[in-house]
Amino acid sequence: MIFGSLFLHVLSKKSKFAPQYGNLEVKTLFALRLMKIKEVVEALEKFAPLPLQESYDNAGLQIGITGSECSGALLCLDVTEAVINEAIQKGLNLIIAHHPLLFRGLKRIADETYVERCVRLAIRHDISIYAAHTNLDNTVDGVSHEMARKLNMTDLSFLAPLSDGSGGSGVIGRLAKPYTPHELLQHLKSVFGVDCIQYSPSVQTTIERVAICGGSGDFLIERAVECGADLFLTGEIGYHHFFGRENDIWLAALGHYQSERYTIDLMQRILTREFPQLPVLMTSVNTNPIRYI
Repeated sequence: MIFGSLFLHVLSKKSKFAPQYGNLEVKTLFALRLMKIKEVVEALEKFAPLPLQESYDNAGLQIGITGSECSGALLCLDVTEAVINEAIQKGLNLIIAHHPLLFRGLKRIADETYVERCVRLAIRHDISIYAAHTNLDNTVDGVSHEMARKLNMTDLSFLAPLSDGSGGSGVIGRLAKPYTPHELLQHLKSVFGVDCIQYSPSVQTTIERVAICGGSGDFLIERAVECGADLFLTGEIGYHHFFGRENDIWLAALGHYQSERYTIDLMQRILTREFPQLPVLMTSVNTNPIRYI
């Protein structure tokens, strides 16, 4: 335990942790123990094991040393310079993102791309970066399940389950009540906080059975049709995938960022349950690079 040293460190005016702990009572400070980053990572990977990630992915620790003490975690969908600066300002030395910062190999670390600049900034300020990506998509109660929960859906199951039952892609289930298609589209706009939705109509006049995949999910459209979904909801659908479904299924695309906006709620719930005294904050930065007019 490091109670005494942590107590003195927190009370120091020079401590970067002081903004978080300055208002805590002395008896609470003595009860605190800084987690190791390794412990936080283990909790995430217990919920979303790395073997569940897709073959193309690069989930897991991106930058940092897991043996370091964790002052707190900042949760985001994407790592940007603004997010790293927010972590620095708030005294949090771990950033947990949904999308990996390091997705493809870097041949150098300079300042020409935002990825290079983020790597330099994180290392300079001893910020560790972790990504929970398709492993969090594919795990039980993962990203698509979180979307379904926001819609109060029931009878949920994986849309494309793995053969061993450990996870799968997308979910399918039933809405709490039947909707007309346009009533549901308006409801989706409200729940996910979007001003517009891309969609293509089909023959169904009532929507009750819905298939969902957060992010880029158009690879599951055929599976949604096979499973009898009235509507397939995802973040992105390629232009040509909208064709030829007028007799099969309604298709709706929220936007990639918008479809995954509740992912950080899910990550925060996982970590605060495991570490109730660890500061786990959601970023205040909107990292969506797409603008609408």
